[in-house]
Amino acid sequence: MSPSVLIWLTGSVLLLAAGLLTTLLPRRRSLARERRIAWSAAGAAIDSAAVSRDASAEHVPEAERLLARAELLAASGGGATAARTAAGHARRADELWRAHQ
Repeated sequence: MSPSVLIWLTGSVLLLAAGLLTTLLPRRRSLARERRIAWSAAGAAIDSAAVSRDASAEHVPEAERLLARAELLAASGGGATAARTAAGHARRADELWRAHQ
């Protein structure tokens, strides 16, 4: 193989690798940021539901079940979808407790 072909081949591989990195790294950072934000919102929703539970005079089994499910999802971790699901359960539990106050 001649030296010029080897140089062209090496340059092509380096360009391809650089292109892949410039495409994949920002996307990966964006997904990680989205996951952190979703889990932060889920944690806030779970905390809010826990406060509503403590302030409620009545026992609401459906809200207890939803909060337990949200806390289980939070404990097991996962991606942004799991965080949004946990936040949804916690918000619904919070609404139920607030409706029974």
